[in-house]
Amino acid sequence: MAYQNSNPTDQPPDQMAEKILDYAVRLAEQSSWESIRLHQVAEEMGINLQTVQGYFRQKDDLVEAWYDRADRAMLADAAKEDYQWLTPRERIHRSIFCWLTSMQNQRKVSREMLGYKFELGHLHLQVLGLLRISRTVQWFLEAAHRDSVDLKRIGEEVVTTGIYLSTFAHWLFDDSSGAEKTAKLLDRLLRRAESFTLLTAAEKASHTHRTSDPSEQQQENGSVVH
Repeated sequence: MAYQNSNPTDQPPDQMAEKILDYAVRLAEQSSWESIRLHQVAEEMGINLQTVQGYFRQKDDLVEAWYDRADRAMLADAAKEDYQWLTPRERIHRSIFCWLTSMQNQRKVSREMLGYKFELGHLHLQVLGLLRISRTVQWFLEAAHRDSVDLKRIGEEVVTTGIYLSTFAHWLFDDSSGAEKTAKLLDRLLRRAESFTLLTAAEKASHTHRTSDPSEQQQENGSVVH
């Protein structure tokens, strides 16, 4: 059965909101994200500031909308028929890489957005940034159909978050063609995580087998019954 997009925001994004975001990003490309102001975006678009405020209550809402757009691009890719035939590792790789490359042409602005969000003194934005990271990682796992529960689920989230952040940080400064170096780094990190997971699972299985065998358990305790 083909994978169905589970994005709760499956409705097309509001065209005016998208247009405001596009103008803001375009202005930031000409200067910097730090320097742009919402009134400048309104003036550039020929609309009043009240219209902008109806969609974005503050400048950081534009940053959230920017990464929401990347989430949508990733989920749209995961809805393609060929995605379901990939292995779990390949799915995570494809989803993270798709998320990044959806912003490839605006890498400079994406980097500046993060700098703005995590700037010293922007504590409230930093909290939102952490929530954003968690939300995006959840969508990676949903797209990849990772259905673990309890401690295993927590472990997957922690590992995936670490891989995502390491890859994201590398991509922000990756000038290689098509972000090739980022793709290779992501592959290495995922293979390493997969190998560790398999090794841990094998060790647990071996331990379970040993402790379930009474004779071996007695030998380990030094009390073999003759």
